[in-house]
Amino acid sequence: MVAFIVVCLVLLARAYPGSGADLVDWKPTRSHELEAQLEVDDVQQMIEAQNAYRRRRGATDLTEEDAERMAREDEAVRDRARRAHEARLDELEDEFGI
Repeated sequence: MVAFIVVCLVLLARAYPGSGADLVDWKPTRSHELEAQLEVDDVQQMIEAQNAYRRRRGATDLTEEDAERMAREDEAVRDRARRAHEARLDELEDEFGI
């Protein structure tokens, strides 16, 4: 009986001309464009908050280019650490024959 129901549902899904999202009238809550804009806004707000803190300390303001450079440097440090860790794991695997 369960197999019959599954087969009926599969055949119904194949016969329906739209997608499953159309069938249940599902629409995403946010578009990709809105998500990208929210990400840009978040980054801008973080830079503004950092600049307010830096001004109180007497440091110079960060620009978007500074933030991108710092992110690239951070990614490079993490990448080097990841490669060193993987190399160490490879050494241990060779040592223990794994």
